[in-house]
Amino acid sequence: MTGAPASPLRTVVVNGSPSHPSRSRTLAEHVVGLLEDGRSGGARFVDLAELDPAALLALGSDPGVDEAVAAVADAQILVVATPVYRATYTALTKTIFDLQPQGALAGSVVIPIATGYGADHRLAIDHGLRPLVASLDGWTTPTGIYATRADLADDGTIAEAVRAAARRAVDEAVALAAALAPR
Repeated sequence: MTGAPASPLRTVVVNGSPSHPSRSRTLAEHVVGLLEDGRSGGARFVDLAELDPAALLALGSDPGVDEAVAAVADAQILVVATPVYRATYTALTKTIFDLQPQGALAGSVVIPIATGYGADHRLAIDHGLRPLVASLDGWTTPTGIYATRADLADDGTIAEAVRAAARRAVDEAVALAAALAPR
């Protein structure tokens, strides 16, 4: 990765898949591997399905959810991975963002990842994830990463077109994060 900063960026992954294992998380892990590029940045993974559902819906409180909300707001690079159901991101994905205050993602760069059944669901990135991020003043990379079952096999093999999109998105995220970093 060219132009990568010497120190690892604070990277947080939000996995909005209710399934484990999931193709969405597999793609997120691939992206983190590209971001870390041999450095031990130690990205923080937030698997929303493992958190307290009542706290995610603001019906109670939970230290794990509070920590996840804070980590998302503190991320320099946020990787948001979700399956697409009914042409948009999962409700589980949205919960963590509903708990954020206005402007929480200002200065953050988001790499949007979606997995779905058909190629047409790729639009969920542009019609769902980008507006969600923008509503909290975050930036998304120009390149979103989308994969169908044909692009990501059960054994974790990722199609070259998706791998290329991931490399572009990572390069864009690193460049944007450097531009947004306080001087």
